Amino acid sequence: MTDTGTAYGRKPGTHFADLTEVGAGTPMGELMRRYWQPVGLAENATDIPKMVRALGEDLVLFRDTSGRPGLVHPRCVHRGASLFYGRVEEDGIRCCYHGWKFNVEGHCLDQPCERDGGAKSEVFRQPWYPVEERYGLIFAYMGPPEKKPLLPRYDVLEGLGEGEHLFTDSNNLGAGTNGPEELAPLNWLQHFENIHDPAHFLWLHYLHSGPQFGPRFGEMDGVLAHPWTWVKGVEFAETGAGVIAKREGPMPENRYLKTRVETLFPCIRAVPNPWGKEGPTDHLGFMLPVDDTHFRIFTVLRGPDNMMFTGYAAMIKQRYAEIAEDPTRVQRIPNDLECQAGQGPITLHSEEKLVSSDRGIAMLRRLYRNQMAIVAAGGDPINTAFTPGAETIRVEAGSFIESAEAIAAE
Repeated sequence: MTDTGTAYGRKPGTHFADLTEVGAGTPMGELMRRYWQPVGLAENATDIPKMVRALGEDLVLFRDTSGRPGLVHPRCVHRGASLFYGRVEEDGIRCCYHGWKFNVEGHCLDQPCERDGGAKSEVFRQPWYPVEERYGLIFAYMGPPEKKPLLPRYDVLEGLGEGEHLFTDSNNLGAGTNGPEELAPLNWLQHFENIHDPAHFLWLHYLHSGPQFGPRFGEMDGVLAHPWTWVKGVEFAETGAGVIAKREGPMPENRYLKTRVETLFPCIRAVPNPWGKEGPTDHLGFMLPVDDTHFRIFTVLRGPDNMMFTGYAAMIKQRYAEIAEDPTRVQRIPNDLECQAGQGPITLHSEEKLVSSDRGIAMLRRLYRNQMAIVAAGGDPINTAFTPGAETIRVEAGSFIESAEAIAAE
């Protein structure tokens, strides 16, 4: 009998370009440019210019000596020298090649090698983007000026109590990379839609390589013995801000655990703190699509200390040390990075076989396509506000433990 079903003759796979590619003019690139994007820690904006890459564009981040952050195209409009080598002054950045100076909005202020410092210097403009600071981050708006929304606020990061602080981290928390300067080497969507993959949470992080999270997530009756029962109990729904996944399950002592996980547009991760106390989430992960095949995550944490950051950094450092000592460890105990990067720089969507446990991923993809259509038609996507007072976004993510009586009374 002739063998069938072999790999012979397979056609090359393809990816969903509309969902993954973020360059200017692409459907997703135009959607992403309708939001404020995190481009660096506020502390990264100094009088030493820093190269950053966002949505496929190379840019120079700096802070003039008056304290104003700026984000400009690196190529000087005069003769093309890079402003990465520019000198930052009180009112802008000066090109090292011929001394042209630009302020944080790209206006040319001085042309020292021209008569009278350049009598018509104001007609020259360095390409730039608006930036604002919040939560210890520098956010940039890279879209059409007439569509610029207000910089959002998030209720879980507002109204700090006594002894609370905001801590900001650039270690790609949750991506599994080794240190703040190492970009995740894969498409942003491969990581982001992973948040709505409950089967991976249970299988990879508990049954294969775990348990890797706090004990309360492993205490629900039947989780380990009946994975399908746990996965099918997750409910997904679209919100005015993105997609939310909800699940509740029994715990010892007649209690129930409710979990809420969210993806907020454009690409913000809101999950419970696996090592923290019950209640609303205390941190948000702001993902930046660097280009089509790289991303980075900035995390803002609310609390009395930054132990979550230091603990995660120590865990990652130990993991990479163990892998260096025994390279087979990464095969025996893989994590999210291995699963996602193993799909390739951009996964081949034509080769996927989505099933019922992937319904959250399918919902998220549909919502992105709906919002891209709205933008293409000239409308405003979800999570954009233009009226002061309307820019605060409500976050529902967290883990909540209630009694069985309270659940029954709902």
